[in-house]
Amino acid sequence: MCEPTFFDVSYSINPWMDPSRPTSTERGLAQWKTLHDLLVELGHTVELVEPVAGLPDMVYSANGATVVDGRALVARFRYEQRADESPAYLDWFRVRGWDARQAEYVNEGEGDFLYAGDVVLAGTGFRSEPKARDEIREFFGKPVLGLTLADERYYHLDTALAVLDDNEIMYNPEAFSPRSRALLAERFPDAILADASDAAVFGLNAVSDGLHVIIPQQANRLPDQLREHGFVPIGIDLTELLKGGGGAKCCTLELRARH
Repeated sequence: MCEPTFFDVSYSINPWMDPSRPTSTERGLAQWKTLHDLLVELGHTVELVEPVAGLPDMVYSANGATVVDGRALVARFRYEQRADESPAYLDWFRVRGWDARQAEYVNEGEGDFLYAGDVVLAGTGFRSEPKARDEIREFFGKPVLGLTLADERYYHLDTALAVLDDNEIMYNPEAFSPRSRALLAERFPDAILADASDAAVFGLNAVSDGLHVIIPQQANRLPDQLREHGFVPIGIDLTELLKGGGGAKCCTLELRARH
C-alpha cells in the first residue's frame, strides 16, 4: 500500500476524476488508514511504498505491478501523469530482493491483471495493451484469459471484476464485451453478478482474502450475495478516494511470494 500523503485530483485520466470537484487529502488519508488498519486487524502483513510528491495516484498501488510466485512485472502506465510511478515501484521491489522488471508494453498491473487460481484474467480495452497479455503469459508462465472491457467507467479490470478465491469471482457483465461475457460465464458459471447500482459505487473494486471481502459500505445487494456464497463482507467508506477512480482493491497490491 502507499499512503496518500499527496492525494489530489488535479487532472483527469478516467471518467471519475473531476479536477473542479473539491478534494480533501485529509479525508483521503483517514479513509485509507481505515482500510490499512482493517487489513492488519484481519491478520495480514502490510508493506508500505514511500509516496512521492507530484504523484497523487500512487495511492492506487494495485496498478504498480503484478506479483506472482515471487516475481514482479512492474507497470508501464498509459498516461504520462503516472509514468514516474514505475521507477518508484521497481526500486521498491529490487531493494527487497524480488525478481522484478518493468513491462515492455503498456500494462497497468493488478488494475488489469488479476490472478485467479491457475489463470491470469487479463483486461484490455482502455489501459493495458493486448500485447501485454503475451508478456504476462511469458513472464509468469501462467495461462491467460483475455477479457475486453467495453464501458469507459470501468476502465480497469479490477473496477469490473473481483477475484474472491481460487475458484470464485464476482463481476459486472455490462462492463464487458459480449464475447468476454461468454468466456466468463463458461469459466465461472457460479459467479456473483453485480447489478448496475453496486458496480457504480465500485462494489467490485474489492479486496478478498478468501473469506473476508472488503467492499464499499454503499453497496446494497453484494453483501447478501457474498454471504450466500460463504464469504464475510466488510463495508468501509472510501468515497474520497473514489474521486480519483479507485477503491479498496486499487489501494492494495497483493504480494504473492514463491511457494
